Amino acid sequence: MKLIRASLCAAVLVAGLSPLAAQEISAGARRTTLTVSGEGTASAVPDTATLSSGVVSEGKTAREALDANSSAVAAVIEAIKAAGIEPRDISTSGFSVQPSYAPPKKDSNDAPRIVGYQVSNGVTVRVRDLSKLGDLLDQLVTKGANQIGGIAFDIAEPGKLEDEARVAAVKDARHQAEIIAEASGVRLVRVVSIAADGGARPMVRQFAAAPALMKADSVPVEAGETTLRAGVTITYEIEPR
Repeated sequence: MKLIRASLCAAVLVAGLSPLAAQEISAGARRTTLTVSGEGTASAVPDTATLSSGVVSEGKTAREALDANSSAVAAVIEAIKAAGIEPRDISTSGFSVQPSYAPPKKDSNDAPRIVGYQVSNGVTVRVRDLSKLGDLLDQLVTKGANQIGGIAFDIAEPGKLEDEARVAAVKDARHQAEIIAEASGVRLVRVVSIAADGGARPMVRQFAAAPALMKADSVPVEAGETTLRAGVTITYEIEPR
């Protein structure tokens, strides 16, 4: 009796709605869905690189350390410009002045004693022509840079590569849905919803030799390959075959 009473109540509720609303509820109650996730990748050889370099100088006074550092950094920046790097791609990335302390004597309670100063000045460089990278690294060290950070390779215009990864992700999701539907004895009716898993993002790169970017008289450089990954989740309406 409870089941019959509940069915009658539902029927009365649907009857009291507009024809369109009643149709939507009825269709929603019958709809069966399948949700799958797809992943796609797209790869390309990087065409830009960003590196950080700098000079650390020491002196008995802060003034002495600063003068030595300023002279060395000026030479480094001049070398960067001489390598064909535009001013817009050169920026100061860090500057500090710090005291240097003498090591404490054993079993001593004396306060640390300043014995000099250390000045550090960093420069970040974006290289748009990778054929210049090896020579640039060599010149940086030659002109006085004693700190060089990691080199980050990138794609200057990643839009096309991102689109390729997204298309591949949708195709992968569709392929999985078709396999599952075929094995389950159902067919895909239409797409109910699509959700992208954020923007395309870099994966761990696969490094490969790039002979065109290396010269015998410069620092060997390997650009490798940059891979972007994209993900998508798609829900399909399904029905029996």
